[in-house]
Order: sequence, then C-alpha cells, then structure tokens
Amino acid sequence: MNLSNTQYFKVETDNNVGVKQILESVYNSLKEKGYNPVNQIVGYIMSGDPTFITSYNGARSLIMKVERDELVEELLKEYIKNEAWKDV
Repeated sequence: MNLSNTQYFKVETDNNVGVKQILESVYNSLKEKGYNPVNQIVGYIMSGDPTFITSYNGARSLIMKVERDELVEELLKEYIKNEAWKDV
C-alpha cells in the first residue's frame, strides 16, 4: 500500500433501497417510541449493533437492509447540500 497517494472510496448504492426513505422511517419510529433518534442512529452507525434501533414498525429490519457506509454517505450528502457546498 502506498501511503503517499490518496485512496478512492466509491460506494455503489442500490436505487431500489431508498436510503433516504429508510432513514426517515427509522427516525420517525425512534421518535414515536420516545428515543432520541440522532443518538440512536449514531450509536448504530458507530457500533453496528442493531439493538440501538427499535424493532417498532420494522425499523430495525429496515435499517439493516442498508450498509452503514451508505447511511453515512447519505447523511453527509444531505449535510453538504443543506450547507450549500458546491461539490454535491
């Protein structure tokens, strides 16, 4: 491995999955159950432990259909878009 060169990371997404819709559904399910959705989703992304996500409304099964790096990518893209950065 050559550490002097920038490595490229490309995530291939499945358009049928709808990462944004999954995040929205999971967020809403967590909120309805009285959890802090941001904390719970971050806990899941950082640890990979699905018990951070409630099984209410099938939220746990739903979020496990998406790779964690895809969740991070979607969140970052939305953050950049909302901050009006130019590359997205």
